[in-house]
Amino acid sequence: MSGVDRILEGAIDMHCHSGPSPFPRRMDHVEAARMADSVGMRAIVVKSHHHPTVMDVRAMAPQLGGIRTRVFGSIALNSMVGGLNPSAVDLALKMGGKVVWFPTISSRRHIEHAQAHPDLKFPKATVALRKPDIVDILDDGGALRPEVPVILRMIAEADAVLAAGHQAPDRIQILLDAAREAGVKRMIVNHPEYVIAATREEVVRFAESGALIEHECCMYDDASEFHHWDLVALKEWIDLVGADRTSIGSDLGQTNNPLPIESFKKMLSGLHDLGVSERDLVKMVRDNPARLLGLD
Repeated sequence: MSGVDRILEGAIDMHCHSGPSPFPRRMDHVEAARMADSVGMRAIVVKSHHHPTVMDVRAMAPQLGGIRTRVFGSIALNSMVGGLNPSAVDLALKMGGKVVWFPTISSRRHIEHAQAHPDLKFPKATVALRKPDIVDILDDGGALRPEVPVILRMIAEADAVLAAGHQAPDRIQILLDAAREAGVKRMIVNHPEYVIAATREEVVRFAESGALIEHECCMYDDASEFHHWDLVALKEWIDLVGADRTSIGSDLGQTNNPLPIESFKKMLSGLHDLGVSERDLVKMVRDNPARLLGLD
């Protein structure tokens, strides 16, 4: 067994964009699970910006039955599900959802970033969808909207994972602080360098607030449409907060992009060549995500 094979044995992808989705996808959740199972991965979390994937997973349960890799659903609190909608969160969590993403494509940060970067190769829907409405965790006076504490208590009671979404750094920090006060124990900040554009100091503070810092294969893989940086930059982010507080997800599944397993192998091999130890790579793709999901 090669070093990369050993690292992927038991690994977890917290950020898999398999389908169905109005964004074009290269595979569905069952195909994604089979690919993950082929390298011995323990679990994947499937994400849609538009709908709760927990119902997809339940509908596909007969096809997932013989696959060893577990598949967990999630919900992203964009305008397509009513934004900060406690009823939608309640349903998703009680039907087995593991992750609640705060606004991604509905966050003010994402919408403004897309307007400022019209050449951004973000997926385009295959159907004519209404544009996302802005969903903000703060009201016009700068206070938390009343739905936020309700949702945070639901996440805490379900012992589920809070993901910060594509919000601006100040919103993310406010959310992490409020989540800790509400008793949320499992928190993750996804790609703080992409769209969010957090400073290194802000990312350190996110980690010190108890969040796992996730970086994505798709942004460092030169075969990806979303490639922005080389692996040296990724290693610098890992070194900033350490492997104990970092995870690596694929953020893949889009048409015309590498398959998640292909990119994981390439990125992990490259990081190892840059001096990241096998032990630290295992922490970032296996141990830390498993702890976050409560599997260990």
